[in-house]
Amino acid sequence: MENRLDRRQFLGAVGGAATLALAPADLLVSRAAASENVLKLPKEWVEPPHEFSQAPFWFWNDDLSETELLRQIEDFQAHGVHAFLIHPRAGLPKSIGWLSERMIGFMRFAIERAAARDTWVILYDEGMYPSGSSSGQVVAENPAFRTRGLVCVDLDEAKPGTEVQGVRIGAGGAPELTAGQNLVAIVPRKKNGHRIAVIDRAAREGRSVIRGLHFLENDPPRRENRREVPENQPPGADILNPESVTCFIRLVYQRYYDEFGKHFGKTVQAVFTDEPSLLARGSERGMVPGTTGIVAPVNAFLGYDFTEHLPALWYEDEPDAAKYRRDYNRALEARLEQTFYRPISEWCRTHGISLCGHPAGGDDIGPLRHFHIPGQDIVWRYVEPDKPSALEGEQSTQAKCASSAMIHLGRRRNLNEYCGAFGHDFTFEEMKWLANWLLVRGCNLLVPHAFYYSIRGPRIDERPPDVGPNNTWWPQFTPFAQATARLCWLNTDSTHVCGLAILGLNDWLPWRAAKVCFQNQRDFNYLEARHLWEGAEVDADGIRLAGMHYRALILEDDPPAQAKPAIDTLARAGRIIRWDASMDAAGLVTMIDKLIPPDVQAEPDVPHLRVRHVRKGGIDYYLLFNEGAGDLGCRLTLSAKGRRFLLDPVSGSAPAISNDVPIRLAGHTMQVLAVERT
Repeated sequence: MENRLDRRQFLGAVGGAATLALAPADLLVSRAAASENVLKLPKEWVEPPHEFSQAPFWFWNDDLSETELLRQIEDFQAHGVHAFLIHPRAGLPKSIGWLSERMIGFMRFAIERAAARDTWVILYDEGMYPSGSSSGQVVAENPAFRTRGLVCVDLDEAKPGTEVQGVRIGAGGAPELTAGQNLVAIVPRKKNGHRIAVIDRAAREGRSVIRGLHFLENDPPRRENRREVPENQPPGADILNPESVTCFIRLVYQRYYDEFGKHFGKTVQAVFTDEPSLLARGSERGMVPGTTGIVAPVNAFLGYDFTEHLPALWYEDEPDAAKYRRDYNRALEARLEQTFYRPISEWCRTHGISLCGHPAGGDDIGPLRHFHIPGQDIVWRYVEPDKPSALEGEQSTQAKCASSAMIHLGRRRNLNEYCGAFGHDFTFEEMKWLANWLLVRGCNLLVPHAFYYSIRGPRIDERPPDVGPNNTWWPQFTPFAQATARLCWLNTDSTHVCGLAILGLNDWLPWRAAKVCFQNQRDFNYLEARHLWEGAEVDADGIRLAGMHYRALILEDDPPAQAKPAIDTLARAGRIIRWDASMDAAGLVTMIDKLIPPDVQAEPDVPHLRVRHVRKGGIDYYLLFNEGAGDLGCRLTLSAKGRRFLLDPVSGSAPAISNDVPIRLAGHTMQVLAVERT
């Protein structure tokens, strides 16, 4: 078929950079081709390939049948959805256990039917989440692989003969450790001199668990107040332990390959890992993340001995406790890259498939270097239309987090899971707004959460809503699906025109300066500090990385010591902009414009206008999104000169417009301004 997916196109050689050139034969003249004022539209804009379809979570949450699976696949396609992510979910009957023969059989059926219909599939690596335990099978195979953490005991306060945090205190006031408990250190508190014993041990039974696939009650009714019904809770696994992760890979990833390997890199494009968590869910009060021997890799990452600062993990009144907690957590995130993300990434690479999904934190950019399709996740109304959350706070960074990682790591795609648990009052207008919020920030693979196989009984209330076939807006979905596919195509294999970067850390991205940049149409990418000593070329003219050239770098915090040589070079050249709370928006924009000629200037000021400039096939495209509810109008002065055309993502039309005609956007709408250079 004409739109048949090619593995190299989708994966970019499994994580490598790739470019698909548009040959003249690939251009399709629009219907009014007789007019010289009509843009020659690429055929991928007119009829976007299935590669750029939304790929919704498909909740398999009830007794399954092949007839119904096929009906739903065909219904997806009839509404412009040519991909799905198989997500076994709470509500499955116990006869369909995690990776049981029945489940594998239904997966095989869905994959084979997708292959016959030019539809592609993502597999999910857990039952249900967070990832890493294979629905408790890892711990069942070896109880030593249960989630572990650190607890502390104040030996000067604990009474002999008692038990504190699961640790027995002996007659002499020393901890009496049992099998599986290890003394990390005995450290005096800086605040009061008390001796603190730090012990690593396994989580208690019933704590540090994951969500399960089966309701505890057989066929429960819908509960009052739309509450979710109880489900089984398998034990989480120790994902800081490489042996535990090796077991997880064998039980899940290798099983998938053994069953569906012939479809890998073809119909099955990726495996999705979902917010792996160091303590899983429902962790014990007083337990902090850690595992046996964790202090040594923490020390190696931080470059100093953390042992004396261990009490700060529990006592806020220790000197500089916040700093040391932050250091410890950054070190653990770096360790998780080595024990979890790197092994599953390497497994996927060698088996010709992409690793996708997302880490636990909305601004966790460090782990994304191990994803062939970097991703993030909008859930729980963390980001909403016309609320401060669209520009403020950790979650406001996540779309730029994933798209920046895509660019700097040489990937073709980046994804965002979105709409999860927004509630039954979620609207189609909000869904479209979220999609545009992501697309204008560079997302090019949308993963709606979720299409439900069933809404029978309490299933309708499990992290609602169904945003697809079981919602009232399903008859209107096709134009939306077509529009997002066009914009995802536009954001893929294009060059992002941007000369500004904002520095972040592996687990932290600043948002205050970013907010000013968004409101003044000064586009940027987040640069993880690690790039400054790994991969980037830094000189007096700026930073060069993965085809980008950044002539200014914004700092909101002190960078790591390893970045000092690069920062010093940039500072001597006057290319560092230090942001602090005393700087006003106008001052920041002025400093940016002194270093980087403005790419877009709007008159009058339009703080709700978001702009992303990409260049593709010799044409400059400006994605224009009115993030606010009110209509806006402005004249745009652009760095790209030539004939202008205003592309409508919904209809695909592209009428010519005069350069001096104001751009008008209704509230919450997206248009694309194309400039054909003359």
